[in-house]
Amino acid sequence: MLTEFKEFIAKGNVMELAVAVIIAGAFAVIVSSLTADIIMPIVGMIFGDVDFSSQYIVLSGEVEEGMTLEAAREAGANVLAWGAFVTSIINFLILAFIIFLLVRYANKVKARLEKPAEEEAPAGPTEVELLAEIRDALKGGAPGAPKNGPMG
Repeated sequence: MLTEFKEFIAKGNVMELAVAVIIAGAFAVIVSSLTADIIMPIVGMIFGDVDFSSQYIVLSGEVEEGMTLEAAREAGANVLAWGAFVTSIINFLILAFIIFLLVRYANKVKARLEKPAEEEAPAGPTEVELLAEIRDALKGGAPGAPKNGPMG
């Protein structure tokens, strides 16, 4: 069983998957920072200096006005954290778009590498063949041409 496990792990696909998972985890942190530190502050500025990640609706419990989401949760309030959800959706959309671009590029490169050498265009008749056709046409006469030379 240990030998089979080693063979399974040594397969290229498993190693590639492991590397992809590690890179994706690191990339997710970058996308989260991009969303939280750059995109959401700009969106907040457009909508009046609102920090969407801390926006919530109190479903039950006592919460002072202006209390942060974390403070409301610590106070025991049941809150609907819609701002954090919007931020998560934006993170997902950015990540999905970047992955789409990467997969699209990889498919183009793969297609280019798999494309066989361009097939040569079908060669037309050679000069000799063309001359032979002209000779044969002149011997047999073109349709509608006089049989006894140009004068008939």
